Amino acid sequence: MVLAACSGGADSLALAGALAFVAPRLGIAAGAVTIDHGLQEGSGARADAVVRTLADLGLDPVGSVAVTVGTQGGMENAARDARYAALDDAALRLGASAVLLGHTLNDQAETVLLGLARGSGARSLSGMPPEFTRRAVAPSGRRDVSDVRYLRPLLELDRTTTRRACLAMGLEPWDDPHNDDPAYTRVRVRSDALPALEKALGPGVTEALARTARMLREDADVLDDLATRAYADLDAPEQGYAVAVRLDGLAELPRAVRTRVLRTAAVKAGSPPGTLAAVHVDAVDRLVTAWHGQRHVDLPGGLRACRRYGKLLFGPV
Repeated sequence: MVLAACSGGADSLALAGALAFVAPRLGIAAGAVTIDHGLQEGSGARADAVVRTLADLGLDPVGSVAVTVGTQGGMENAARDARYAALDDAALRLGASAVLLGHTLNDQAETVLLGLARGSGARSLSGMPPEFTRRAVAPSGRRDVSDVRYLRPLLELDRTTTRRACLAMGLEPWDDPHNDDPAYTRVRVRSDALPALEKALGPGVTEALARTARMLREDADVLDDLATRAYADLDAPEQGYAVAVRLDGLAELPRAVRTRVLRTAAVKAGSPPGTLAAVHVDAVDRLVTAWHGQRHVDLPGGLRACRRYGKLLFGPV
């Protein structure tokens, strides 16, 4: 069983249509799910319409899941967290081997620019991976934890191609008003920043950004692997703190690895990855490499990092 995540927009609708065409020919069971975030009036009716379209394509099972979007990390981050949690649950409940996402080349370029603005290093600039897994708690009261595999098969295609695909399949995509709302940072990147770069530098900026992401991802993967091993070696639980890391050996790590260890520690302690920026990690790094008695560093998510007992400690304020 393979599931397509479909909002009803051109990208995910083209993905669902392609899955409905390919799956029977490969002998694969294929379904789809749409997430109702409840952020707009009539969102439930819109989700029902998407479900009918997915069923008409021949996908089975299909359904919608209503979620409650919180506020932590801003609405965009909160909506993404709620969406992925619902997709995790659907995949485990239906026994799906993979969930397909409709992100395109344009989404990748936007993600790279957003990462560049945050200044969060090579991992942010490497954009979205074509494949990743998430750890998820199984639904229906079971307590076991499983991996949910996600794939982005359209990451090499642009939005023009997905719209043409919808037209060729006789599908009418829904244009989410939020995708034109300049209140959202990604919308401003899409409507203002990228066109300005294309005008100033010439065509091909979107493709170049996506290509840069692919090149940096391999480097980032190696550094992340080294940081994961270092974190495991330095992890030293301390009562009363969410995470503690031994200082002995931390300062000697190459900066590229050390800052990844610090970021990992902060995220494990509960700092939202989407709002934890390089400036926060750099401030924590100074507790390790340039400590002169400073008390603590405040981090997103109501956390604080401090240096005591030969350890770097992360816990609530």
